[in-house]
Amino acid sequence: MKELKIIEVKSEIGAGTRGASMGVEAMKIASLDLQSDFFKQHESVEVENVNELLFDGAQHAHAKFIDGVMIMEERVCLEVYETIFDEFFPLVLAGDHSTAYGTIAGIKKAHPKARLGVIWIDAHADIHTPFTTPSGNMHGMALAMACSIDNYECKINDPLGETLEYWEQLKNVGMPGPKIYPEDIVYIGVRELEKPENYLLNKYNVNFIEIEDVQREGAEVIARKALAMLDHCDYVYVSFDVDSLDSHVSTGTGTPSPNGLTVAEAKVLNTELARDHKVCAWEIVEVNPTLDTENRMAESAFEILEATAKAIANRPVLAE
Repeated sequence: MKELKIIEVKSEIGAGTRGASMGVEAMKIASLDLQSDFFKQHESVEVENVNELLFDGAQHAHAKFIDGVMIMEERVCLEVYETIFDEFFPLVLAGDHSTAYGTIAGIKKAHPKARLGVIWIDAHADIHTPFTTPSGNMHGMALAMACSIDNYECKINDPLGETLEYWEQLKNVGMPGPKIYPEDIVYIGVRELEKPENYLLNKYNVNFIEIEDVQREGAEVIARKALAMLDHCDYVYVSFDVDSLDSHVSTGTGTPSPNGLTVAEAKVLNTELARDHKVCAWEIVEVNPTLDTENRMAESAFEILEATAKAIANRPVLAE
């Protein structure tokens, strides 16, 4: 049995729509409504956020609030690193998806010589850079940070010099250089790709599992396939964005997308992945109760969270 530690990241500095910082509390309310004592069972820690910077307005058009994102990546990285160092399993509940890079950097800081695979369950690829982003929102750049990619080949923007200084610093959070290789990413459920992202996926032959594959083969089979794609990796991190769910379910998130996972599929997928001993951290992001009705998104998210945590906690102890 692995002891879990909840890391609360109530940050929305990298999002385009306000409200994701309230997602953690919305899931706590959902747990009360569902009469669960989940949040009493596990130790938790909250990473201090810098959401107050949102009131200042974005100074960097092609990497909005990159100064605040930089602070958050460093804080999340350190918290994840210390959690792993103390031999807990990091269960990260976060607002916007940009801080997932901090989680990746923290894992890599804890295991600097290990090869880390990433399973990214999301409607979006999140591998834009300041040179290619159409929006400037940094929750779409987490994996580019992690891979230390610029994608000059698809450049459409000319970021400010100060923006690029922050971007270079970001790539070195936790430790210098790339934390993962693009070929060690498995995308599940991505269905909204922009051309610069598609270019990178083709360039690096990134693993890609479509919603139709899940529907055809079943979530349990897909979980096994995803893990098999990362069989060469020492550890695996799973990041679950609730916009991977179908937009009929995921109304309470900033970027809902049709033709997504059902709650049942997401639950099976995440619990099956979590049972694997290589999975060393799991994260859920982008619940936004301000866009929701009767907290339904948070209730669905909490259902998946609780089932996944149970799967991790109930792993059999491996013999030394």
